[in-house]
Amino acid sequence: MNKDIHFMEEALLEARIALEKDEVPVGCVIVKDGQIIARAHNQKESNQDVTSHAEINAIKIASKKLSSWRLDGCEIYVNLEPCLMCLGAIVSARFDRLIYGIRDKKYDSLDSILEKYLSNYNHQLLVTTDVLCESSKELLQSFFKKLRNKDVD
Repeated sequence: MNKDIHFMEEALLEARIALEKDEVPVGCVIVKDGQIIARAHNQKESNQDVTSHAEINAIKIASKKLSSWRLDGCEIYVNLEPCLMCLGAIVSARFDRLIYGIRDKKYDSLDSILEKYLSNYNHQLLVTTDVLCESSKELLQSFFKKLRNKDVD
């Protein structure tokens, strides 16, 4: 099995945990040397903390595990394109690679943001998109459909 698919499936498991907690279903895993060293999901509502996104939560776990804020040599998998806050953290932590499932329509394309703002940055981030995008799309659509129906009741 393709390693990107395997690790994205793990991120989707985390997203399903978020869904069970009525959080936006976003999950994340961080991989170093072919092993998952951190996993997390959105907990913004549970923690009442705007920074409790899956990526930030996982970065904190990985940094603690490696005793370093520098996460070079690591890859980060997330089922939804990172927001600007998370993208900044990913670049600052010096990840080698970002792999995500589906684009977030709220933002400009991540590629254009990276090109415009980070082209002169001393660290370059490799990005792979559309990994298990249909699974991510279905999960997110089911969450927002449920949320809309709850608002109607």
